[in-house]
Amino acid sequence: MTRLYHVPLSPFCRKVRLTLAEKKVEVELAEERYWEQSPEFLRRNPAAKVPVLKIDGRLLSESQAICEYLEETIPEPRLMPRDPEGRCEVRRLCAWFDDKFHQEVTSKLLYERVNKKIMGQGYPESRNVKSGAQKIKYHLDYLSGLLDQRRWLAGNEMTLADCRRRASVEPRLHLGRGLEPQPERQGLVCQDQVAPGLPVDPGRSGSAFRRPGITPTWISDPGGWALPPDPRDIWKKKKVRTVSPWR
Repeated sequence: MTRLYHVPLSPFCRKVRLTLAEKKVEVELAEERYWEQSPEFLRRNPAAKVPVLKIDGRLLSESQAICEYLEETIPEPRLMPRDPEGRCEVRRLCAWFDDKFHQEVTSKLLYERVNKKIMGQGYPESRNVKSGAQKIKYHLDYLSGLLDQRRWLAGNEMTLADCRRRASVEPRLHLGRGLEPQPERQGLVCQDQVAPGLPVDPGRSGSAFRRPGITPTWISDPGGWALPPDPRDIWKKKKVRTVSPWR
């Protein structure tokens, strides 16, 4: 049985889950409290990171390496372009989310407002939350610019880059409640596919990308955590910010 050791809201784990869904691989999900660094988990991955995929008797780690392993061993449906230039662009965009987006947005919003509570590391730093909410607007504008010229994020076909985008952008928008919806950005997260106004590929399941309505939410993602209250919802009712945002 294929098993994925993961954390539900981790964008790296979400990327692997979306790829497994597109490849139609049945997988058992096992939530892993990786920050506790248990000896059993360290034997699976000495780097003490998730995701870790157990498949075909092997233990695989690092999300991008896992996704490319799945692409090479389960070639259909294809999630990497055939041409070298297209594959290079997909890897560039995946690296964009893994590095730049993660440092400027994910670590400032998700890690501050959710991970700190789960790991018992105190309360979120308001400066970091504000910085992440500001930076995400730049990233959405950049992605919107790409989609103005392409059918999908990396070209004319759905690829791993679209799985990676979906893994990061939607949870972050749900956490960034201060963002106002803008028509030019809605195609990224709110319509029925990645690119607005275009049909879902008939050969794809599409389940990883369809989302009815206009309110961004990750609630249909299996195994997701309930989000804690937004600290601003509490603080705005108080003249002095002395109330714990997690009570």
